[in-house]
Amino acid sequence: MATNENVSIFSSASLAVEYVDSLLPENPLQEPFKNAWNYMLDNYTKFQIATWGSLIIHEVIYFLFSLPGFLFQFIPYMKKYKIQKDKPETWEGQWKCFKVLLFNHFCIQFPLICGTYYFTEYFNIPYDWETMPRWYLLLARCFGCAVIEDTWHYFLHRLLHHKRIYKYIHKIHHEFQAPFGMEAEYAHPLETLILGTGFFIGIILLCDHVVLLWAWVTIRLLETIDVHSGYDIPLNPLNLIPFYAGSRHHDFHHMNFIGNYASTFTWWDRIFGTDSQFIAYTEKMKKIKKKAE
Repeated sequence: MATNENVSIFSSASLAVEYVDSLLPENPLQEPFKNAWNYMLDNYTKFQIATWGSLIIHEVIYFLFSLPGFLFQFIPYMKKYKIQKDKPETWEGQWKCFKVLLFNHFCIQFPLICGTYYFTEYFNIPYDWETMPRWYLLLARCFGCAVIEDTWHYFLHRLLHHKRIYKYIHKIHHEFQAPFGMEAEYAHPLETLILGTGFFIGIILLCDHVVLLWAWVTIRLLETIDVHSGYDIPLNPLNLIPFYAGSRHHDFHHMNFIGNYASTFTWWDRIFGTDSQFIAYTEKMKKIKKKAE
């Protein structure tokens, strides 16, 4: 009975979204996107699309999203939004981070990307335009991937902080007590594999088109670079997402080393009480700010 009720709820929600979608004006970018997508299918093989396309998207998106945070350090006005103002970025640290990123991206992540084509072939994942999911279904599946990844990240990240193994793997990521956007994937190769597994679980379970791979990569990179940015920017649209952790949540993890283990959402830390120090710190800062005013 409960199953039937759930199906009914989801069906009603789906119909409601479809109705709202039908009322929206036609997307002016849809036709150019369709033409570009079909051009790609006509001129490149599936292997080239899955492999080189995924690599290009990852690199372009990663460094493009990291660029604003990099430029903020040269803009005096932005300093007031920096969370740990007493710990500015250094050229030495950023250069070291960049070199490790290149190694991780091309020696660890790229071999994994090379398996994308074989994954899509094995599970018969389509590439064509006609079967591409609508935007709301794509967002729903990306949200599902985010929930799965966040759950994996919380428990495995917390495990990596165990005193017996912390210094061997996760300590590298914590070399920067004040994080910056580009540092999001600065990690030990084993950590890249361990925590990165959470990214692929959602894809294995939910992927119904190759575009989901790229959409999920984009959303995940946007999120992880944002929480590592070191800046709390007013009117950040990501903060409108319910239970979104945000930059202050993860910045405290780098500053405190204990607690706030989740990657995207706050519920696991709240359920297990691993955000208690963060809550106490936040309340303390509010009182200090109120007295200063």
